[in-house]
Amino acid sequence: MNEAVAMMSSRHGATFGTTLIEHVSLRVIRRVFGAGVLCLFAVANALAQSGAGAPPALPVSVIEATPTTLPNILEITAQAEGAKETEVRARVGGILVKRLYEEGSAVTAGQPLFQIDPESFRNVLEESQARAKQTAREAARLKGLFSQQAVSRKEFDDATSANEVAQANLKNAQLNLDWTTVTAPVSGISGRAQRSEGSLITTAIDGSLLTSIYQINPIWVRFGLSASDTSQLPGGRLDPAQPTEVALILPNGNVYEQPGKLNFLSMFIDPKLGTQQMRAEFLNSSNQILPGQFLKIRLTTGKQENVYLVPQAAVIQNERGFMAWTIGADNKVVPTPLKMGTWLGKNWIVRSGLKPGDRVVIDQIIKIRPGAVVAPTVVPLDTTITAVNARDGK
Repeated sequence: MNEAVAMMSSRHGATFGTTLIEHVSLRVIRRVFGAGVLCLFAVANALAQSGAGAPPALPVSVIEATPTTLPNILEITAQAEGAKETEVRARVGGILVKRLYEEGSAVTAGQPLFQIDPESFRNVLEESQARAKQTAREAARLKGLFSQQAVSRKEFDDATSANEVAQANLKNAQLNLDWTTVTAPVSGISGRAQRSEGSLITTAIDGSLLTSIYQINPIWVRFGLSASDTSQLPGGRLDPAQPTEVALILPNGNVYEQPGKLNFLSMFIDPKLGTQQMRAEFLNSSNQILPGQFLKIRLTTGKQENVYLVPQAAVIQNERGFMAWTIGADNKVVPTPLKMGTWLGKNWIVRSGLKPGDRVVIDQIIKIRPGAVVAPTVVPLDTTITAVNARDGK
């Protein structure tokens, strides 16, 4: 068969030979392999004649941009502290002989916490008592004599003054003895003991601190707003007159069941931290929040007008900022720069860059190139809000 084809090709020339080859080949294929293979041959031949052609449109999911009004929501790292953190200090010096409480336990006001050696103070009290009795008798004796004009006014006044001094010394000695038992000034959660048994306690600042007591119901949570935080708020600051909702996000991501309220709002910027310091108060009857614990505060205040929600997966960040792929009328994708707000659930808040009705591509992001033709399918936006970390747009 190949020899016959070769002879015909050389006899009739290139153009005619090609046609004859196709004709002879089809006849031979039909005889040898049947109609099925002939169909495959015909399809392959058609594809070869039509060329590669344009690639098919990439199927993508899109959302339609819709302007909306949202509350301003900020999430800031915060730290809990006791509503009152009271230092327990010794008022008299001496040897610490005993700790009377369990560290970390709840204590009540007036509960004994430490015992300082009382013996020397007890001796001083007894001496003061004896002196006070003596001066009281002397003052009473001279009072009677003075009424009979048997002693001078000066002698009577001196005895009276001596008795008053002795009585004051007696009270002071009694106080010092009482102060050898160090009690809790307030109720709360006790801290770690700063001094152990056998230590010499003094009344100096660095020698008198024994422990601290923390009142944690209610508990305070301290935080600060940075410049990037306040830039998200109307007027660039938190308005004290504007209603503000305060929520606490626990380390496990759950929202604390008790709502809070702001109880301190600084009106100046801390020069060391560069933040506006604030504090919120929360009920803490179950002692779930502990002083020193790191948490997150969620502030909801004011409104954001004419903003858009876009899934986080649809937003691209590069050295020029943020962008997303939008689709033109001819179904070609176009890179669109965006100005971002914060995260809200699974979505970004877009402050500018979109128009009502813009179609934003939310998948196949890494396969898209500028000008590529896509086959869009509109899907609904997921607006589920969960506890996530807030993030500032640039």
